[in-house]
Order: sequence, then C-alpha cells, then structure tokens
Amino acid sequence: MTMTPEQIAGAARALDSAERTRKQIGLLSLVYPGMDMDDAYAVQAAWAGMKREAGDGIIGWKIGLTSKAMQSALNIDIPDSGILFESMRFDDGVTIPAGHFIQPRVEAEIAFVMKSALKGPGCTIFDVLNATDFVVPSLEILDTRILRKDPETGKLRVVFDTIADNAANAGIVTGGRAMRPLDVDLRWAGAIVSRNGAVEETGLGAGVLNHPAQGIVWLVNRLAQYGDGIEAGQIVLSGSFIRPVECPPGSTITADFGPLGLVSCHFA
Repeated sequence: MTMTPEQIAGAARALDSAERTRKQIGLLSLVYPGMDMDDAYAVQAAWAGMKREAGDGIIGWKIGLTSKAMQSALNIDIPDSGILFESMRFDDGVTIPAGHFIQPRVEAEIAFVMKSALKGPGCTIFDVLNATDFVVPSLEILDTRILRKDPETGKLRVVFDTIADNAANAGIVTGGRAMRPLDVDLRWAGAIVSRNGAVEETGLGAGVLNHPAQGIVWLVNRLAQYGDGIEAGQIVLSGSFIRPVECPPGSTITADFGPLGLVSCHFA
C-alpha cells in the first residue's frame, strides 16, 4: 500500500461524512495519486469498521464490474467487491424517501443466500452452488459518495475511488420467487428492467462472467487472501447483467425476472 494508516482513516471518515450529509467528496485518486487497489480496499475496510462500531451489522457482500463492458470502461480486468450492511436492506415495493441517497442508480442482479460458509482458496462453482440455499431476484441501489468527475481537471473517477466507496453500494431490494440454484438455469435467468413503465435495460445471467456463481467464486478466493470468507446466512449480490439505470425523484423501478418473479422500488 502507498497510503499511510492516517490517510486511510481520514479517507474513511470523509466517506462516512459524505454518506451522512449527502454531500459528495472529491476524487480520492486525485488526493492520493499513488493510490492502488490494496489502498482502496483498506479504505473500504476502515469505513466498514466505522459502520460496525456504530451498530450496523454485516449481512453479506456485493460483486461489481463483472461485465466486459464495465471492466473496459475502467481499464481493469477483474471484478470488485463491497460489503452489504443491515441498513442497506429494503423490502420489495419500498418507497425510498426523497433525499435518502445522493445520485441513486439501480442494477438488476441474482442474489445468492448461503446455507453454509464458503472459504478459499480453491473455491469452485460447484462449491458455490452446493453452499447456496436459494437464489432470489434483486435490485442493487448504487450511490456515490465520491464525485463522478472532478470539476476542475475533468478527471473521471477510477476503480480505486469506486472500491474505496464500498464499490458504490448503497442498498439492496429483494423480491420475486426464491428458487434452489439447481432448479433454474442461472445463465439464462434474466430481467426486463423498466422505469415508470418504459423498458430501460434487459440482460441475462450469462453476462456475469458466463454464470452468476462465477462472481462468487472470485469473491471467495479473493477474501481468502485476507483470511476471510462468506458466512452461512449471508446474501451475496453476484453482479449486474444490465447497465445502471438512473433514478431521479419520482422513478418507479420494476425488474421482471420471468419465472423468478418481480422486484420493484420507488424513489419519492
């Protein structure tokens, strides 16, 4: 890592303040030009520690940047991950109060609910499927506590900013019909995502590393580097198979997962 412990703690405090005040901070990659991926995950972990100390419990993980298009846009070749907290959980059909998020966007994903723990290294797709209790349709609500673009230099946010910002995660809405992972062809599990009745995006599970469970394989083996893993009962968002849909006030988002059912939310 290139950032000092003091710099990591300071960045985590800035992100925490941005989330609480709904005021974005500048790009960390500009403040710390030598910032690397280890630094970014260290900032994320420090911020997660602050949340846990405040009483927010961890309920699982999210995986992002699983599609080739998103990886190319950020000039990387691997996914990223973030942490799901209890405060991020929303019920199907929820109305989210105005001002709750800064710049919300939504992605459609398959959520895996684990019946047993998973630890790497050496985790395989068969391990993931055997450890999964059921899968369920979900919407991931993205938000950014860091500016997407620096107003002075025009520099765009990079992957290190996104990772530090808890992989841009802000909420999870689950709904539809829960199914056992071997009772549905997850490569062909897809969604039609509409905003206020107009179709915005469509996609299939194969868009996530050829199979949604492959994202979880990557996550488990990455977590093993830090002596961590996925716990029984946790939820894992396996990665989006659509582009993010912007959600200005008044947006009603509905994702039709076909045989897996519907999941929706409304932004007041």
